[in-house]
Amino acid sequence: MSRTFVLWLPTQAALDGGEPARPSWLRVDDGVIVDSGQDDGWVDAWERPQEDEANDRLIALAPAADVPLRWRAYPDAAPAQAAAVARVDTLRDSLGDPAALHIVAGSPAEAGQAVPVAVTTHAAMAAWTGWLQAQGLAPAAIVPAAAAVPPPEEGALWSADVGGESLLRSADRAFASDPELDPLIAAGRPIAPLDADRMREALLLSLAAPPLDLLSGAWQPKRRWAIDPALLRWIKRFAIALLIVSLAIPVIHAIRLNADIARADEAALAAAKKAGVTAADAAAAEAELDRRLAAAGGGPLAFSVPASALYDAMRDTPGVTLKSLSHRTDGTLTTTLAAPRTEDLNAVLLALQARGYRVTAQPMAGTDGQQMANITVRAVP
Repeated sequence: MSRTFVLWLPTQAALDGGEPARPSWLRVDDGVIVDSGQDDGWVDAWERPQEDEANDRLIALAPAADVPLRWRAYPDAAPAQAAAVARVDTLRDSLGDPAALHIVAGSPAEAGQAVPVAVTTHAAMAAWTGWLQAQGLAPAAIVPAAAAVPPPEEGALWSADVGGESLLRSADRAFASDPELDPLIAAGRPIAPLDADRMREALLLSLAAPPLDLLSGAWQPKRRWAIDPALLRWIKRFAIALLIVSLAIPVIHAIRLNADIARADEAALAAAKKAGVTAADAAAAEAELDRRLAAAGGGPLAFSVPASALYDAMRDTPGVTLKSLSHRTDGTLTTTLAAPRTEDLNAVLLALQARGYRVTAQPMAGTDGQQMANITVRAVP
């Protein structure tokens, strides 16, 4: 069920004078007026709990005494252009300080239709919005009450009662009625009272599709973002799941890596056992194998292994010459190299390091002008 609650706003003079507000109100359920009054009963009528409060809508009607209306026609203008021109023309025709005026134009449904234009003041808007906030109300729209009165027949005027306020409606204007001024404004045209049933139907139509809303421009409510609690719960669950997955991936990777290392160690121990080496772990087995190979003159500690790597590095740099070469039982190769440039010596050192050897160098100057360096190469990478 959709519920529309309509509340007539007090005049600015009543609010500024501190008079107690007893506004007219009515409640519309699914297009049917089900309750109305002109007392404080609107508080209970509005706060009455509903099954679906999301469809509740509050519309405030501004009194014609503070918001007169005029309809301006621009037959050759597009709807948006007509609304813009109507605001400019109304501002030009209005009295008073333009900065104090709040002018709102509706948007015609199609080209050629008259544009409704409302004129009020920022002071009145401040008084109404302040009063609504004091009542804890946030209306969906503030519509001029005069906009609900339908146009009269050609050459006549309507007089209507809207929310306890008497209004006068001509073909292009709607404003608060004044017994002394009405005959002068009519200028001999007949003033006929508008039938109550027809007025009620016109009011319901204007509520369904308000012709204009005073809550625009500087008075347009700021948009507030609200997050659905159910959506927020899903976001929290997704964030927790994402955190768990992000933590589980490195943990699983570490477990798999440790398992692979354990299998590799077991394979190394099995291979060492076939070679007659019994050790507690793979590192001890490797050390024992290196020791046996060194004692036998082979393995990575043998002279041929680092020496071949040294010769290969020197072959890529033709300017480097070998001055001395020695080998220790721990697999360390000691040599003295000479070259015309330091860059050539560095090339040999970098090539050895690229093969995984640990290299140290002590540069010195040769007697023949060449660059020399004492180099040690660890036979075991």
